[in-house]
Amino acid sequence: MTDFGSLSRGELQAMAEAAREVMNCQRVLAKTGDNIVGEVLRGAGTFYEWRHYPPGDVYDAEFHAQYYYHAHPEDERVSGEHGHFHTFLRPLGMPSGIAAAAVPDSREQGGDNDALCHIVGISMDRAGLPIRLFTTNRWVTGETWYSAPDVVRMLECFVIDHARPSWAVNRWITALLRLFRPQIVKLLESRDAEIARWREKRPGTDVYEDRELEVVSEHWVSIEDQIARIELALAKARRRENAEARQSV
Repeated sequence: MTDFGSLSRGELQAMAEAAREVMNCQRVLAKTGDNIVGEVLRGAGTFYEWRHYPPGDVYDAEFHAQYYYHAHPEDERVSGEHGHFHTFLRPLGMPSGIAAAAVPDSREQGGDNDALCHIVGISMDRAGLPIRLFTTNRWVTGETWYSAPDVVRMLECFVIDHARPSWAVNRWITALLRLFRPQIVKLLESRDAEIARWREKRPGTDVYEDRELEVVSEHWVSIEDQIARIELALAKARRRENAEARQSV
């Protein structure tokens, strides 16, 4: 479990602000009986497995962030999952100094903005709430591989700042990556560690294209629990600061 006590007050406050944004997006949808999943599928008709929703994905041309929602066949989903989001960042939106990891990759990369990075997957339940965060192997989304420290630098760059197809979903998914930032950092670190272990177990194979390794790391989440932990950590930080202030008088 992530130690919130090791986070600075600034980090905790940023997460608390993200929580307010997430809850507000869910609130305005709930007023009309809607939720995040229903909103991203609005007007799509029959929900088909594997198909991307919305068609063509959501892409912010200013920040070069991208996402889509889809579902695997029911027997391939984790317990309680309806479907999941995949989130990405393209090179023109990445911080300076970031380059693809030096790993085997025989694919043609195409244009300057094609070597996209998969940041994290977000499993959703039928009530439209996130239940799991996860990382995937390279072959799953056809991404270009970036090392965990570089992907961590990308987290603040993931922004979807336009109204279509849903202002609420765009703001919600942007804020969610900030709300669960500590867990996502751990997932990315675990992803690279697991890839290294897999490479040791299967010398001579291209681990990044190994179909037996799909989900590399995962963490079950609850917005309600996350907010409670943030509030507790902030209260402890305030008490600690007050005690230090009294001692300095």
